[in-house]
Amino acid sequence: MRILAAEDNPVFQTVLRGMLTKWGYEVIIAKDGIEALRALQAENAPRLALLDWMMPGIDGVDVCRRVRSMGREPYIYILLLTARTDSDDLVAGMDAGADDYLTKPFNAPELRARLRAGQRILELQAQLLEAREALRLEATHDGLTGLLNRRAVLGLLQVELERAMREKQPLAVLMLDLDHFKEINDRFGHLAGDAVLRDAANRMRNSVRSYDSVGRYGGEEFLVVLPGGNGEAALAQAERLRLAMANEPFSFSGEGQKVTCSIGVTWHRGMTPCDADSLVREADLGLYAAKEAGRNRVVCVCLEPVAAR
Repeated sequence: MRILAAEDNPVFQTVLRGMLTKWGYEVIIAKDGIEALRALQAENAPRLALLDWMMPGIDGVDVCRRVRSMGREPYIYILLLTARTDSDDLVAGMDAGADDYLTKPFNAPELRARLRAGQRILELQAQLLEAREALRLEATHDGLTGLLNRRAVLGLLQVELERAMREKQPLAVLMLDLDHFKEINDRFGHLAGDAVLRDAANRMRNSVRSYDSVGRYGGEEFLVVLPGGNGEAALAQAERLRLAMANEPFSFSGEGQKVTCSIGVTWHRGMTPCDADSLVREADLGLYAAKEAGRNRVVCVCLEPVAAR
């Protein structure tokens, strides 16, 4: 584990470097508080910090205070080294954000034990962050396809629509449905249907831009949000998605099976008030029209003069 050791005394710097390296840490030395703060504000900051209380520029307590004010994650465990023994001073150091302290001259085994305690706390926090991220993904993503779930994609559509109207930029919405999907489940079974949904999700992910969003709206229906997409761009993107499904057979029954999709398209200029429900409704009307026209096609339903394909 990487550790920052902030100490202005060259002799103590050498002692700390040798001791910490011997204990298996990757040591970064800061010669004053300014260097220490810069290192702890860096993107890949050390997770452990050993700060001398009295340093030029910024003292160790002020470094603690500024690091904590950032509220950053992952957490940085800070241990203060100080010659002060007055309880009021020690309380002030802890109130500033230090996790522990050690008085000088310190005992090497005690320092090692306190650093090990800090490392255990950081490992527990890492496990908590992993668990939190897993819960977040479970709450916002569809378990089968890995795409955003209905609630999450509709929430994102609302955010993008508000941004589009604020910046007066276009926004397009696509509603995609796999054609004759029930027949796949009835003929080959639901496991085959699940395989098709996963494959379709991967094809959609690979066919959109990095800042576009794809979500599973329900069953075999998917909602695609295209920030900055006007009518022509939205139709072109929908056609790419249609071809991504139709051009390559799906493998789910021991051999390739063709699966197509129908897509409804709508878009908004961002110049006038609009609500997310209206965009979803228009895209759904386009999808219905594509189904009625024979499936495996793209239809745009909106106020803009864009022809169907």
